[in-house]
Parts: sequence; C-alpha cells; structure tokens
Amino acid sequence: MLRLGSLVLCCVVLVACVTTRPAPVNLTARWEERVAALQALNLWQLDGRAAVAVGTQGWQATLDWRQRGDSSEVHLSGPFGVGAVVLKRTAAGLSLNGEAPSDAVLGQLQEKLGFELPLDHLRFWLLGVPDPSVASELKRGDQDRALQLIQDGWSVDYDRYIPSNGDVLPAHLVLNREGVRVRIAVDHWDVRP
Repeated sequence: MLRLGSLVLCCVVLVACVTTRPAPVNLTARWEERVAALQALNLWQLDGRAAVAVGTQGWQATLDWRQRGDSSEVHLSGPFGVGAVVLKRTAAGLSLNGEAPSDAVLGQLQEKLGFELPLDHLRFWLLGVPDPSVASELKRGDQDRALQLIQDGWSVDYDRYIPSNGDVLPAHLVLNREGVRVRIAVDHWDVRP
C-alpha cells in the first residue's frame, strides 16, 4: 500500500511539472489574409540587436521597438548603453531623445546614423510585410512567408523566422541600399491582437 501511495504521489508531482505547449503556428493562413492582419497590427514590441555598415564604417546596438497604434518608440544603444538614442514617432512628429518633435530631427538622426533610416517602412518590414503606402516587389519562400522585399530603393532579405503567438515572425532580416547594410536579429516578439 505504501508503494502505491508513493507511486500516486510521484505521478501527481510529475503532472504538476508539465508545462503548457505554445499555440500551434498558423501556417495555413493565406498570404493576403496574413499581410492584411499584420499591416493592421497596432500593438507589438520586439527586443533584438542591429548591426549597421555604412561604407567602411559600422556599429552595433541593442534594438527595442514598441509600436502602439501609429506611434513608434525605438531605443538603440551600444555596449553598456553608450550612445543611446530614443526615437519617438507620433502624430505630432519625430522626436529624438525626449526633445519636442521637430522637422530637424530627421537630419540629426541621419547625421548620427550615417544614413536615412526608413523608420515609417521599418514598422512593417520588421513584421515581414510591405508598407501598404508604397509599391513593392515581393518574393515568398517556404511556408508562404516573405523571402525578399524590395520597396522604396531598399532590399529586405528574410533569413529566419521564429514562432510568436500562433504565427511565425521574422527573426533575422538584412536591409540593403546604396552602400548601407542593416542586419536585425530579433530575440523576442510580443504581439497582442
């Protein structure tokens, strides 16, 4: 009887340790449905890293992007927080490091980065879809996901995807345009419908 009680206790403990599995990835959604849903997505964030090469110069940074409706907040910082930049795009305009929105910010940003950041497009490209406001060319790969996107003079290559909230989202993408190469590696997605 003692053995049976020990066996039952052991089973109860093992059942308590079982973790829930993530929701299955929705790989059956048609491309058109998926694109429309992702382009309309208003609440998401990602944590990752960016590496930029402009000509012979380059730099790396952590990347934290928070999207709330049409407002974007982007944090870029080098090792140990050196050279931190906080960009905010709201209806009032673009602001840099907490200052008031200004038309001059885009020029300041371009000077700091060494190229014009496609901030408005990037909001969509990070999700693996084109910006609906500009014409684009798209090649799809396995699982009917973006493989390469060409839009507004930029080429965006998608190398890898990771599961997130029942779908798969880009985990690694490379942007190229006229001597500028931007690699983005996403470590974590948080997407809320």
